[in-house]
Amino acid sequence: MQAILVDQPGKDSTLRLGEASSPPLQPGSIRLRVAAAGVNRADLMQRAGLYPPPPGASELLGLECAGEVIEVAEGVSAWRPGMRAMALLAGGGYAQEVVVDAGSCMPIPEAWSFAEAAAVPEVFLTVFLNVFRLGGLEPGGTALVHGGGSGIGTAAIQLIRAGGARSIVTAGSDEKCGRCRELGADVAVQYRREDFVAAAREATDGRGVDVILDSIGADYFERNLQALAVGGRLVLIGLMSGAKAEIPLGALLVKRLQVIGSTLRARPAPEKAELVTAFLERFGGDLQKGRLRPIVDRVLPLAEADQAHRAMKASEHFGKIILEPPA
Repeated sequence: MQAILVDQPGKDSTLRLGEASSPPLQPGSIRLRVAAAGVNRADLMQRAGLYPPPPGASELLGLECAGEVIEVAEGVSAWRPGMRAMALLAGGGYAQEVVVDAGSCMPIPEAWSFAEAAAVPEVFLTVFLNVFRLGGLEPGGTALVHGGGSGIGTAAIQLIRAGGARSIVTAGSDEKCGRCRELGADVAVQYRREDFVAAAREATDGRGVDVILDSIGADYFERNLQALAVGGRLVLIGLMSGAKAEIPLGALLVKRLQVIGSTLRARPAPEKAELVTAFLERFGGDLQKGRLRPIVDRVLPLAEADQAHRAMKASEHFGKIILEPPA
């Protein structure tokens, strides 16, 4: 099969379309003919040699995809050849075929394209896990999400609204802030010239937010704590600005704050299957009825993966960048 291969992993890495072995079918898994694959910042980190796949996972890039089921392992009853599925992956999405645990797959709404479906698994499940399950956001609460124009951000805006809560997001331009508000964000902060702490307090009558979803890391750490309400939760899912920060322990004690670190990729298959089931129980109806829909910024051929990575690194996108393998 054809797949994107990484030459010289590290800062001088290059991507090329080449030949790779088709992955073997595993017990409890299904094989998909990949029609579309989502691009995530984790892919850029893996390419740079900073985020290796977990043991046993494909060495190929790609943490989410959508396609047609072409083979089913013995004992798998929920899927059969010809069905359309979107899948959460530990790796391997930048290819013509992928093998994935059946529990990590979700049905594609009938009206959706494969490109739209490929934009869902990694970001929507990340938000569900970290904002609702770990962060404990409840109806009537408020969440602050950094990077409102990203795939994570655009998913978070929609899920938070569907969950009956309010969202405050940060973005790097007035245009992105406007699009975030159009999508449903209650407040959008242009972080290059506005203070998100002040905005969070103003939007909550001085109380602060209940949950913060942060992929920035060190540079935002202390200000994130300032923006939280008493008993608030900061959930860290990325370290774009660095991995080391001083912790003002007094603030943690006085405000009874929680700081939670979280990743999704390396979680075991049964845990991911349980997460998928819980997500569909709560939000599956919203997906099927179109009340939740991923934002696709652009669709590129798989051979142009390097261009997709450049666009993501420069934050040129709003929503998801999608790659389509050759048929």
